[in-house]
Amino acid sequence: MRPTARQVAELANVSVATVSYVLSGRDRPVAAETRQRVLDAARQLGYTPNQAARSLRRRRTQRVCLVLSTFGGVPTDERLATDLHEMADARGYSVVTLAVYSEARAKAAIEMLRGGIADGALINVVGDHLAHDLLAGLAATGLPMVVLSNESGLEGCDVVRTPETEASAEAVEHLLATGRRRIAFMGQRHELYRDRPAGRLLGYLTALDRHGVTDRVVTGGADDRVAAYQTATELLGSPDRPDAIFAAADRAAISAIAAARDLGLSVPGDVAIVGVGNIDEGLITNPQLSTVGPLRHDYTDVVRLLFDRLQADEPPPAREIVRSWTFVRRGSS
Repeated sequence: MRPTARQVAELANVSVATVSYVLSGRDRPVAAETRQRVLDAARQLGYTPNQAARSLRRRRTQRVCLVLSTFGGVPTDERLATDLHEMADARGYSVVTLAVYSEARAKAAIEMLRGGIADGALINVVGDHLAHDLLAGLAATGLPMVVLSNESGLEGCDVVRTPETEASAEAVEHLLATGRRRIAFMGQRHELYRDRPAGRLLGYLTALDRHGVTDRVVTGGADDRVAAYQTATELLGSPDRPDAIFAAADRAAISAIAAARDLGLSVPGDVAIVGVGNIDEGLITNPQLSTVGPLRHDYTDVVRLLFDRLQADEPPPAREIVRSWTFVRRGSS
C-alpha cells in the first residue's frame, strides 16, 4: 500500500501541512532540523508526492530541465548537475537533461522547452549553437530560466556571468612577468571561429597587447584530452616551440604537461603551463597545475535562482549575478 503524507507527518512528528511545504518546495520558512526530519521520514517510508495529481492541479510537470553542451566529461557541468538534482529532490522536482552540441539539437531543445517538457530551465551551453535569438525567444514565452552566459542583451531571465576575460588576462600577464615571451593559446573550437575574440582568447590577446608582445600562437586542441596532447606535442616539438602554453581548459593543460614530460621537457623550467577551470585533478598533477577559475565549485546560488522563479507568484525582475574567478598560481608556472 502506498505510504501517505499523514504517515510521514506522524513519523516526523510534524503536521501534514509541514510535510506538504517541505516536499512541494513552497516558499514557506521551515526550520532546517524540521525539514531534515521530514525528508528522512519520507525516505524511510518510501514516500513520494503524487506528482501526476499535482501536475494536473497546477498544470505543471514538476520537472526542471538542465541544458548542457554535452553529456559527461566536464567537471563543472557535473557539479552543476549535482547541485540541481539535490535541490530539485528537496523540492519534489525531477530533472531532465538535454545536450545541445549542434544547431539541430539546439532547435530540438527549444521546441521541447516551448512544448512544456519542464517548468523551468537551467542553461549552460558554450559555443554558438544556442544562438541569442533562440534564447531570447524562449525567455519571451515566460518560461522561468537561468542562463550561464557572458552574452549581453538577454531579457526576461536570470543571467550568471563569469569574468573569464579579466582572469585569463591576469594569467597571461603572470606568464609575461616571469619572462615568457612566446606564449601559445590552446583554444576550444567555439572560441576560435567567432567574428570577434571573446572570453579566454580575448583575455590572452588583451594581455599581450598591454605588454606590446606581437608574437601570437593561437591553435585549437582544447576540446578533449587526446587532441590537446597531440597539439601540445606538435607545439613543443617544433624548432620555435613556445615557452608557455595557456590552455582554455584544465583537462587540455594536464594533457600538455604529459606531452612536455614525454618530450623530455621540464615544467615550468622549459615551458610554463596554465589551464582554465580549477578542477580538482589539477591538484594531483606533477607539478600542480596553475589555473584560472572559481576558488570553490558550488552552484547552489545559481540553482536557487531557478527555484525562486518557479515558486514566485509573479515573475521577478531579471537578475544578474557575477561569479568570482581568479588566477591561482601553482607549480606549473
